[in-house]
Amino acid sequence: MTDEDFMRRAIALAATHVGLTGDNPSVGCVIARDGVVLGEGVTGEGGRPHAEEQALDQAGDRARGATAFVTLEPCAQRSAGGVSCSARLAAAGVARVVVACGDPSVFADGGGTLWLRSSGVDVDLGLLRSEADRLYAAYTPAKPLDSRR
Repeated sequence: MTDEDFMRRAIALAATHVGLTGDNPSVGCVIARDGVVLGEGVTGEGGRPHAEEQALDQAGDRARGATAFVTLEPCAQRSAGGVSCSARLAAAGVARVVVACGDPSVFADGGGTLWLRSSGVDVDLGLLRSEADRLYAAYTPAKPLDSRR
């Protein structure tokens, strides 16, 4: 399987929960190595758990050295606190993260990518972005608190 195949699987996963995730976007994540899916996830109904959390739970220790394919930039911080998806991916030892779309939310906005890269994870941006963009047509990202007045 190719990078495009894995990203299309992540997009298909995300498509199953569009409109079911509250204020959060529906994200798909596939973790793979050597052409084999090790774990996958989609944002849970109501917005939790995040797709990356589920995929990492399924992959377990096999995530070390693998590639994660994510439809939207992993979060750099969590709205409710806790460990971000970027930190979880890095801590799991994922070697590479392929992201279809950036996330303009205050909880990501390039920070997820920066976190991953500063942790030694290779990040590729934009794979199948035009296909994944359709998932986020109605997504209204979180803004900094001072801009919500």
